[in-house]
Amino acid sequence: MLLNTSIRMFGRHLRPLSKKTLRMYSAAQPLTIPQPDGSPVSSSPKLEKLYTEITSLTMVEVSEFTELLKVRLNLKDIPMGAMVSAPTAGGQEEEEEVAATVKTSFTVKLMKFDEKQKVALIKEVKNLMDGMNLVQAKKFVESAPTVIKSDIGKDEAEKLKEAFTKVGAECVID
Repeated sequence: MLLNTSIRMFGRHLRPLSKKTLRMYSAAQPLTIPQPDGSPVSSSPKLEKLYTEITSLTMVEVSEFTELLKVRLNLKDIPMGAMVSAPTAGGQEEEEEVAATVKTSFTVKLMKFDEKQKVALIKEVKNLMDGMNLVQAKKFVESAPTVIKSDIGKDEAEKLKEAFTKVGAECVID
């Protein structure tokens, strides 16, 4: 049970640990305590005692402790690199609105096309899409609806949509 919990905990965020590695970390080695970078911090004796106990835990005990906290406090896993910020009084709503309205990554989709202008569309796909020959462009056009390009800027998305619309295609920018 102890091994499974540790593997599950570490497997989410890091590469899975082998049994040998877990044995190495569980060998009653306390965590190293980083040196403070400035002035001494004063705190209550209760917090000092808690700090001392937590820093003396082994890696396996730390993983069990974090699992216990997640379960007891009903916390969700946060992906590595995710930013967590403290909410402000009224500014958070404004920030959410600004973040929701500013979109920097767009996807252009080919929804359908005019059968009469299929040849012109295939030639345009071949010219605008890097690394496509005529056969690949034909298969691409015939597989509509399909994504033309994703994760591009607004200007490039507008140019692609305009170019494909000129040759009888119906495109959508998401």
